[in-house]
Amino acid sequence: MIRILLSLLVIAAATATPARAQGSRPGTFDYYVMALSWSPNWCALEGDARNSPQCAPQKDHGWVLHGLWPQQERGWPSYCSANTRAPSRAMTAAMADIMGTGGLAWHQWKKHGTCSGLSADDYYALSREAYARVNRPEVLRKLDRTITLPARVIEDAFLDANPDLQAEQITVTCKSNHIQEVRICLTRDLTPRRCGVDALRDCTARKAVLNPIR
Repeated sequence: MIRILLSLLVIAAATATPARAQGSRPGTFDYYVMALSWSPNWCALEGDARNSPQCAPQKDHGWVLHGLWPQQERGWPSYCSANTRAPSRAMTAAMADIMGTGGLAWHQWKKHGTCSGLSADDYYALSREAYARVNRPEVLRKLDRTITLPARVIEDAFLDANPDLQAEQITVTCKSNHIQEVRICLTRDLTPRRCGVDALRDCTARKAVLNPIR
């Protein structure tokens, strides 16, 4: 009986959290999660302390592309052994207009892009296309002060701006009671689709902080 109980505990521990498979075979995944980060909040929580160029006032960043992540129905691959050339510094720098910095573009390639089965050039092109296909609510760019609001309001704003998007295809995350990211689930051809169970992480905060663009 003790042996059976121990076995059940091991199984429960193994299935309690999504699997993050490192070194997986490139191209083996079910769909993409596109993560959009609200730059003013990231800068307030982390970027300013790092003196990140993303946070310079003249950059005027709102929603930036955090990444385009290959995803399994449960779990996700990362740091795959891709048999393709790594992106050049010029390639990563060229993504800074939508990703904030070339350093983030490089990190996203290394952790997620290598699992896409695409070349670095094609992965960045697909990332840019995914970013362009989603309308980011213009009203948020007009904020002139820090506000608090239910996180659900951000999701509703994206649904209003993107009539083809459905609630089960988008999730909003928070960090330290700040709106952190909007994550949208996409097929390989970038059509919105239902998110897997471990990709839906809706923030339930009723008073989440949203900082204005500087």
